[in-house]
Amino acid sequence: MNIKGIIFDYGGTIDSRGVHWSEVIWDGYCRAGADQMMTKEQFREAYVHGERELARVRHILPNDTFLDILVKKMNIQRDYLSANNVCCLDQNQLDTITSHCYESARACIDEARPVLDNLQARYPMVLVSNFYGNVDAVLRDFNIRHYFNGIIESAVVGVRKPNPTIFRLGVDVLEMRPEDVLVIGDSLRKDIEPAQSLGCQVLWLKGKGWTADEDAQTHPNTISSIQQVLDFV
Repeated sequence: MNIKGIIFDYGGTIDSRGVHWSEVIWDGYCRAGADQMMTKEQFREAYVHGERELARVRHILPNDTFLDILVKKMNIQRDYLSANNVCCLDQNQLDTITSHCYESARACIDEARPVLDNLQARYPMVLVSNFYGNVDAVLRDFNIRHYFNGIIESAVVGVRKPNPTIFRLGVDVLEMRPEDVLVIGDSLRKDIEPAQSLGCQVLWLKGKGWTADEDAQTHPNTISSIQQVLDFV
């Protein structure tokens, strides 16, 4: 690829190997034995409720770390499951789920760090993310903020993926033509397709998605690990 700059997605790309975060959290539920108390579909309903609640109400504060996010998410999911008579998760289970998710994210970020080191030495990089208004604090907590020349965050700029405008803002920060920019993300619909519509080059980090239809989709520029980015640039 003949590129001059890179735009990275964050959630699902750098912190979960392309796997949808609902799957990571469900793994935590299984470790806590909560899968014996509910179906996966019931969990997914609680997950969707939690994401909508976080979008509707400002639970997440600008200085919250990823651990803070997880604690708030788990509490919202617990309350939903209890209110709908599915189950009552105890504090030990919540702590197990939270710890699993946090350590999973840390492990993924540690795997990505050498790739980010390599890329930063050659290209300016910008982060474009649908997030809660605290992605800067999350990146600093994981010690990866310094890799990015700028951050375009949905909660801050007021536009969300898959709207291509959010990627246009990232391209503008790089001060480059779209065709000179590589966009790396984990969602075909939210990252790859809108970035391509602007003329950007793309790499889809494909892991287990939210739906079977998404898992069945294909794209010529698909990778299965973040390390494979280095094979293309």
